[in-house]
Amino acid sequence: MTAKDLEFLRQAVEVARRARANGNHPFGALLVDAEGKVLLEAENTVQTERDCTGHAELNLMRLASRSYDPGFLATCTLYTSTEPCAMCSGAIYWGNVRRVVYALSEARLRELTGDDPANPTLELPCREVFARGQRPVEVLGPALEDEAVRVHEGFWRQ
Repeated sequence: MTAKDLEFLRQAVEVARRARANGNHPFGALLVDAEGKVLLEAENTVQTERDCTGHAELNLMRLASRSYDPGFLATCTLYTSTEPCAMCSGAIYWGNVRRVVYALSEARLRELTGDDPANPTLELPCREVFARGQRPVEVLGPALEDEAVRVHEGFWRQ
């Protein structure tokens, strides 16, 4: 993991903070090209759009697949404040993004959310989802978990 990776992860956590401030679950994601330019960002919109699929990574991949061709997306990195769930991992895979870097692990998220019905976390790491595919997806994370946890503090029912 590089210093730039950590910088982009911190930006994704800031997007998550903004999602929370906007009345949504605290998750955020960025798409960065091979030269290190932030192309897109997306926050969680589950609450405000009343859409259970409004996860940050899925919102990002919807934008990305409308804006860029799959060949270009294969050269990009998706940075996310929290490990992608199975649904989001599927969208990342189908969108052809080949590198994912995340801050907070899904296992640690589950510790934070407990039995909160707003986040019935699946115990299915993104690496396992990607491993079932026919093309490789590099995954780095968790990293900066203690920083990423802060945006969740006091949000979930315990």
